[in-house]
Amino acid sequence: MSKTVKTLAVASAVAAALTAATHTAANAAEKEKCYGVSMAGKNDCAAGPGTTCAGTSSVDYQGNAWTLVDAGTCASIDLPAMADGSMRKGSLEALERDLPA
Repeated sequence: MSKTVKTLAVASAVAAALTAATHTAANAAEKEKCYGVSMAGKNDCAAGPGTTCAGTSSVDYQGNAWTLVDAGTCASIDLPAMADGSMRKGSLEALERDLPA
């Protein structure tokens, strides 16, 4: 392989890596942690007390368990009402509702 071809291959690989890194960072910037919206066992990492990491929440809509959602959508996610009839909403901070017994 000629030196020119090798240089072009390396440059292409670097460009592809930079594009992928930029794309990943942009996607992460467009997400936010939303507490109280995940189903049992479907939370993302670092849930509250009683959980250790991803997939360890034990109650649907557990208030101290979070899931990444599109930025700006957390409070508007449709959730079923609680047993007492009051509405559930997602939150950008941990909630004291629907915690495991």
